[in-house]
Amino acid sequence: MLFQVGGQGTRPTFFEMAATQQLPSSLRAALAYSIGVLAQRQPVLHKVLDYEDEFFALLMLVLDTHSLRTTDASFAESLYGLRRKAVKISTRGKDVSPVGSSDGIKQAGLERHQKVLSLAFLVVLPYVKSKLHLVYTRQRNASLQATLWGQGDVGSDGVDHLLPEQFHLETENVDSEHSGSVRGVTRLKKIVAALYPWLHAVNEGFSFAYQLLYLLDATGFYTPALHILGIHVCRATGQELMDSSSRIARSRTNEYQRLRGPAWLKAIQKIVLSSVYAALDYAQTGLIASVFFFKMMEWWYQSAEERMSAPTVYPPPPPPPPPKVAEGGISLPPDRSLCPLCTQKRANPSVVSVSGFVFCYACIFKYVSQYKRCPITLMPVNIEQIRRLFHDA
Repeated sequence: MLFQVGGQGTRPTFFEMAATQQLPSSLRAALAYSIGVLAQRQPVLHKVLDYEDEFFALLMLVLDTHSLRTTDASFAESLYGLRRKAVKISTRGKDVSPVGSSDGIKQAGLERHQKVLSLAFLVVLPYVKSKLHLVYTRQRNASLQATLWGQGDVGSDGVDHLLPEQFHLETENVDSEHSGSVRGVTRLKKIVAALYPWLHAVNEGFSFAYQLLYLLDATGFYTPALHILGIHVCRATGQELMDSSSRIARSRTNEYQRLRGPAWLKAIQKIVLSSVYAALDYAQTGLIASVFFFKMMEWWYQSAEERMSAPTVYPPPPPPPPPKVAEGGISLPPDRSLCPLCTQKRANPSVVSVSGFVFCYACIFKYVSQYKRCPITLMPVNIEQIRRLFHDA
């Protein structure tokens, strides 16, 4: 399963190289999401999420080892039809041809040590970086908490604890040694937290510089790691793909022929090998399908959350019906600007919040203080339910 991106010649485009570099992170996110969904029904899978770095590093070690062994490319590079080739600069007398010229550069297959170092840069280095980033994040959060809350509480990173007087001398020695080792680990974590931002900045700076030079066609190395290894990533030709398929088929045939033992044991071994080879062959298709599935589910749930979080605009409710005049209550004056109690123009108008009718403040305050009800609706009212009204001049 290959994805071919536009471009001419054997030199991959910048977008092909960027896609191969971003594929492992997208694959990791897809696998973590899928395992997280399955863990809701199978809680034992939470153990995998607890050791996510180790699990993904082991998976990429298997895939990249198989890919480098069979196609001279990493897992992501083989998906895009790319190959790794060792760069050899030919010399004429004492003059060395420049790196950018096609006359002085010869490309050959990878040597064994280059494959091993490629695995180190592809698998081991990202794993170490993730662990360093984890240590840095924890130390930064601990520092922020110490800044906000102080350092009065005993932290989990290890400080000296006071031992009871009844403990034996041996116990004190063991605990002192343990606390010393804990202090050493804590000091090492602080050193890592202090150096990690600088190391990360230097690494990102060099990576950006190489990518910019690669985009401007000023170098053939997309990353500093490829430059250190002396490896160019090239687009595989049709003949190279056919030769790779033939080499894989011959290698597997030789593996089958080297099987020893009775016929039934050979049959079992052949089935096991065939299953392993089939799983490795279809790993690209399955894992890339999981990436697309993850992106689709991410878009689906993100759209659903946006629809759910979007505020719904409802029409304003109709006003409630006006309260009715109760039997035994005072009647309303024809002029609504008059106070129903004193039948004079309202002074300091105040409303009874229970019924909504407006009176003079002095009139309604005296009436409510005496009768504890609205004079029109006869609904129970107290002094706190009288509200002054203010009009703009």
